[in-house]
Amino acid sequence: MVDIAAATMANIGPAMSFFFGFGFLATTSGVASPLTIVAAGIAVALLGNTLAQFSKAHPSAGSFITFVGKTFGPTSAVTTALLAGLGYIIAMASVIAVSGGFLETTLNHYLKWNVPWIIWTLLLTAIAVVLMVRGIAVSTKLAGLFFGVEMLVLVVVSVAAIVNHSGHLSLDPFRPSLITGGFQGLAEGFPLAVYLFIGWENSAALAEETQDPRRNVGRAVFLSVGIMSVSYLLFSYATLTGFDYDVAKVGASAVPFIDVAQGTLGALAFFAYLAGLTSTLGALIAGTNSQARLVFNAGREGLLPSAIGAVHPTRRTPTRAIIVFVSISLLIIGGWGLLHLLGGHAESGSMDPMVFFAEASTMGTILVLLVYLASNVALPFYYHRYRRSEFHWARHVLLPTLGAAAILVPLYYLVKPGQPEPYNWFPYLALGILVVALGYAAVLVRRDPSLGERVGSIVADSHTSG
Repeated sequence: MVDIAAATMANIGPAMSFFFGFGFLATTSGVASPLTIVAAGIAVALLGNTLAQFSKAHPSAGSFITFVGKTFGPTSAVTTALLAGLGYIIAMASVIAVSGGFLETTLNHYLKWNVPWIIWTLLLTAIAVVLMVRGIAVSTKLAGLFFGVEMLVLVVVSVAAIVNHSGHLSLDPFRPSLITGGFQGLAEGFPLAVYLFIGWENSAALAEETQDPRRNVGRAVFLSVGIMSVSYLLFSYATLTGFDYDVAKVGASAVPFIDVAQGTLGALAFFAYLAGLTSTLGALIAGTNSQARLVFNAGREGLLPSAIGAVHPTRRTPTRAIIVFVSISLLIIGGWGLLHLLGGHAESGSMDPMVFFAEASTMGTILVLLVYLASNVALPFYYHRYRRSEFHWARHVLLPTLGAAAILVPLYYLVKPGQPEPYNWFPYLALGILVVALGYAAVLVRRDPSLGERVGSIVADSHTSG
């Protein structure tokens, strides 16, 4: 449980997510933006209940794909496989890009090196793939180690900042009346706060390689969400305190937390940079590890080409799925760069990985939120139909209903009209992907009527691969 919880939190990448997301969140929700994080933590915990309940009944590497498919049939399984697979690939492309981008920034800051970020991205990605192909135990423990380093630095810097400003601490960040625009500001900042937790579902995808997954997956999910919620509150309060509760200055900073580290004790800035590096690497390894297994499972069950569902003959790792997952992510990065160059959006012909991080993570999140929504809708039907003796109105109806409602809020603010380019195109792109996925699913199920029987058919309560 500890291993998969650590891998889950490494997938979340708290330093990476907080470094590049909190400035915008503070600008949107105001000085009381930590309360938006509280609301997001509650929403993710509701989703965690859905995942835990499904994993208790049917642990599978397919995670949401298996859960939705077992409830609504093979067409829904194939559609979910495409939405989840592509959503995670797009989101992971943002992590892959920013890993090289942040390393370039760090090396330029300290050593004045000007090696292009794409070189570092390809190098780090190659190293990560080698580690993942070697086996889940090695790569998961390394991701956990990276997570430990970043959390230690984040906590030390936060406590130091609060102590350094102990003479004028304020409770303003926890006053609901100070949320900019009231409920409107809370709602607009909500999807940004939810994004800080993306990756929380990592544990379920590792179910077949986890001891006692029916028990440990749920425990790992809630442990991860709880630790991340408390941690983000500490980091956000320390950041606001370091900027004297001036959200305009927070929003104007490229990486607010690093500026706080620099202002608190100059030497801490180096460790803050180090935390950012370990966070991106940990998220890259942990995220690809778990999310490639969704693609692997879809290939294993015939929802995607069967070649993807093969494992390494000796290491028993989903090597092809990992390579396909990473290759498509790199192609997305290249395609994005080409479109920006052709559109004249890149300054001096360069590509900004930080801009891509925001754009790709938003597009990927829209698709992933659709999968979250479908799983919450599926839970009461699944338990009522297949496990009637265990059916419980609170766990299997009330909580998933609240979870679905919590998903609709960020989903609305991610697709509502009036957003700047390229964000205004994302809802149409998501709709197009959904239509294509449904069409592909209908054709595949008509060609292979037995597909529904294979969804989630391979279930293990013990280790199945190295």
